[in-house]
Amino acid sequence: MSADPKRAVPVSLSREGSDFLTITWQDGHVSRLAWKHLRSHCPCATCREEKLKKPDPFQILSQKELTPLKAVAMVPVGHYAYRIGWADGHDAGIFTLENLRSLCQCPECTSQSKAPSSTGH
Repeated sequence: MSADPKRAVPVSLSREGSDFLTITWQDGHVSRLAWKHLRSHCPCATCREEKLKKPDPFQILSQKELTPLKAVAMVPVGHYAYRIGWADGHDAGIFTLENLRSLCQCPECTSQSKAPSSTGH
């Protein structure tokens, strides 16, 4: 199934307090995304590999890892994505518009993601 091209076109982006990103989409939907949620879903190779590692309870934490989670920049990548820069220096994740839309945490979107698929996938 191909995605509706109008569905993943942002009209506006704004920071809501220090914890959330709000995106208003062309179809009128409003996504409210926690920065913590976005960081935990970073699509870069390093973050994906990190998620696959077994947790190490004796890991030594660096200054970078102790830096509070804070987005410091959100820069467009062409007309299809955004690169989010974090206070700890990480900025390798490129979030496509479709990816950002799929990460929406509103009740409507979370209930849709929990609904069983009619295609059996």
